[in-house]
Amino acid sequence: MLFLGGFDPLFILCFMGALVIAVTVHEFAHNYVAYQMGDPTPAELGKLTLNPLAHVWWQGWIIFVLVGFAPLGFAQINPRRMRDPRWGYFFAVAAGPFSNLLLAIVAAIPARLLFGPVLMPFASPAAGSNVVALFLGLMVFQNVLLFMFNLLPLFPIDGWSMVYAVLPSDLAYTWESWRQYSQYILFGIIFLSFVAPQLNVLGTLIFDPVFRIYFTLIGA
Repeated sequence: MLFLGGFDPLFILCFMGALVIAVTVHEFAHNYVAYQMGDPTPAELGKLTLNPLAHVWWQGWIIFVLVGFAPLGFAQINPRRMRDPRWGYFFAVAAGPFSNLLLAIVAAIPARLLFGPVLMPFASPAAGSNVVALFLGLMVFQNVLLFMFNLLPLFPIDGWSMVYAVLPSDLAYTWESWRQYSQYILFGIIFLSFVAPQLNVLGTLIFDPVFRIYFTLIGA
């Protein structure tokens, strides 16, 4: 997504800073809720912190810079160590994307109060000249994007695990057996978005609702 703002150094700095915050909060939320559900793994691994160094997967970031898509962090939680493995796991997984939605709402409040409708600051020269407007707009957009993307019910995205956790045991077994095919679908969608952008698969699934939520939050 760096191309949306070209290679302007200020844009890249704001873009990466907002993304680091979004990923850190996302992974921290997974770990914190898992710990509250009885899983000591996050504490044992030193994940109960908002220090980005504890959460980001640097190899993924390198791939992201090169190709524009990659996993940026991992939460190593263990539902078997939770008091209620089924629902504890569900809430721990759901905490990630919903923490991003909450962060988007928090960022949208000063964006609306200070600047009114921050209309796509990564594409607006007027907004792009204001580093605060640029950063807040990117914070809202990126967190909404992470929220929506992670709700996709495709492995290994959070949405797949959330569906798995709420299904009864027989359906969960079937869902698990489809995991690899689900992953192929995800890779296929991402591949098509690069080689056949006119099909607009990701746009229909992700970006259309992302923009609707984004403009709603900033008051446009």
